[in-house]
Amino acid sequence: MTGQDRREVHLVDAFTTEPFSGNPAGVVPDGDDLEADQMRAIAAELGASETVFVREDGQADRRLRYFTPEQEVDLCGHATIAAYARLFDRAAVDAGTETVATGAGQVTVEVESDGTVWLDGADPSVSTVEINYDELAAALGLTETAFAGVGEDLPVARASTGMAFLIVPVNYFEQLGDVSPDLATIEALAEAHDAAGIYAFTFDTLDRESTVHGRLFAPSVGVDEDPVTGTASGAVGAYLRRFSGVEGTEFRCEQGDFLDRPGRVSVRTADGVKVGGRAVTTLSGQIAVPDTEDSEIIEA
Repeated sequence: MTGQDRREVHLVDAFTTEPFSGNPAGVVPDGDDLEADQMRAIAAELGASETVFVREDGQADRRLRYFTPEQEVDLCGHATIAAYARLFDRAAVDAGTETVATGAGQVTVEVESDGTVWLDGADPSVSTVEINYDELAAALGLTETAFAGVGEDLPVARASTGMAFLIVPVNYFEQLGDVSPDLATIEALAEAHDAAGIYAFTFDTLDRESTVHGRLFAPSVGVDEDPVTGTASGAVGAYLRRFSGVEGTEFRCEQGDFLDRPGRVSVRTADGVKVGGRAVTTLSGQIAVPDTEDSEIIEA
């Protein structure tokens, strides 16, 4: 490696205040002047499901670019929460609201004085889809009875507040825990409906204050199962507002417990859809910017 440009990097657990829980994201606070292949290489080295690069922007307050270890993605909820929580911790942003340019368009991020970060989603889009119980059973490794009762009142739907997911209601917490995903079938179902993956949920929750407990499978974007997902929680909030009859405009989504990475996402649906949560930094250091697609953490 000839160049010795180094950038500050962090691993930040989003949607939690406890280290080693929630959903980890890589955060690079100074992502300016990095090429796409360099950002992808850094993301691969850090190994989180997504790494976010904070950059200057001529139209918005900041631009965020998101990379999995394999490719760039337009928007990532937990990485956005992680980035702004870290910027707030290091006094790079104050409590208040900023506009953020992303691959999915411009979004608004609000930081509260206690460090809670809220991300405004795109205008919600929710529509029912025709998927038979036997297809769902094959995809999730369950029997058709896992869907039959709840499915009489709640449909399977495609929901999006910036990224689309298939929302699948399941009767009981135990059945959700028994999910044995067939990733190829999930990928095929999701792609057939122009969705990133399947979010299966139940109203059986671990915490009294929670509304749903969910699990997300998104192999088409390189995530077999995601610990805690902001964009999917926003989609579920839009779904619940339309179909569930649950009173109020504030929901709480549990996720990650089956992966030993518990996280909690707050969702507001009174005016559009917002997802919010806290985050905690678990690692800080520097990374050497590669001239090629190789990178190396050199100081921590």
